[in-house]
Amino acid sequence: MGDGSARVVLVMGVSGAGKTTIARLLAERLGWAYLEGDDLHPAANVAKMASGTPLTDEDRWPWLRDIAAQIDGWLAEGRCGVVTCSALKRRYRDVLIGGRAGVRLVYLRGATDLLSPRIAARAGHFMPATLLESQFAALEPPTEDEHPIVIVPDRPPEALVGSVVEALGR
Repeated sequence: MGDGSARVVLVMGVSGAGKTTIARLLAERLGWAYLEGDDLHPAANVAKMASGTPLTDEDRWPWLRDIAAQIDGWLAEGRCGVVTCSALKRRYRDVLIGGRAGVRLVYLRGATDLLSPRIAARAGHFMPATLLESQFAALEPPTEDEHPIVIVPDRPPEALVGSVVEALGR
């Protein structure tokens, strides 16, 4: 799968794994469009998470469909892009990737001891540190048949992006 055929990269992982940082840098390095999936959350979802309440699947489906529509738009236009989404469960990734050729998954795999301090230190984000455990509880790590590029976010972001670019064959 490192044949350079990826046209869209979905960067996934729990909160605090570095999705935004890695995806932004990756998009810049490749010269691709960038979408922060969280920006597509409806206000009700943001308010719910900000209050410390985990989202339900019913809360997530419209949001996931909106992200999938953005991916479809890029593919239809022949554009390349990088998008972030927690995509914690396989059924969410099936909506986002499904049978779309050219979409590649990057999984930022971080443990609680690595990510908790990051979340506690960040300012201005709606996702409180108290929801990290619920994210790990919901997480269904990608399986081999999803062909994920698995990155442990324990190095400088530029090094992580370099590993992704290498794995993409770019």
